[in-house]
Amino acid sequence: MVTSANLSAMTDTHGAESPTTFPDDAALAALRASTAGTLIERMGITLVEVAPDRVTGSMPVAGNTQPAGLLHGGASVVLAETLGSIAAQIHAGEGRAAVGIEINATHHRGVRSGSVHGVATALHLGRTTASYEIVVVDDEARRVCTARLTCMVLDGR
Repeated sequence: MVTSANLSAMTDTHGAESPTTFPDDAALAALRASTAGTLIERMGITLVEVAPDRVTGSMPVAGNTQPAGLLHGGASVVLAETLGSIAAQIHAGEGRAAVGIEINATHHRGVRSGSVHGVATALHLGRTTASYEIVVVDDEARRVCTARLTCMVLDGR
């Protein structure tokens, strides 16, 4: 079963060590507060771990389903893009912006209840682009979706 504790402990598929998370709880709380009134809040996405090379979070299945009762594929993509975009924005740093320019996703299995949990792991952190692999799993740690996001890093906002 996936919990907040073992979500943070999940390793990426490339064998890299887990990064240092945001320096303090106040910074993470401020980031969470900035999501008020956004799609992130509407989808019920919660952030667990935040760093430029790794962001983790969760989202409930309830309220994010298609008419057949399964988790909507677009909801998985929203979770993936949210986690990767937050990581890219932190990588970009103050005075710079990160904007998504490409995302793709493969859906592996349907989910009808519980939550899904995502881990965005940096593949490339460059001066002008940042790319992430995002793995979304269900409560039993079974892979639901694999996505890749590329963001462009821009000077100035």
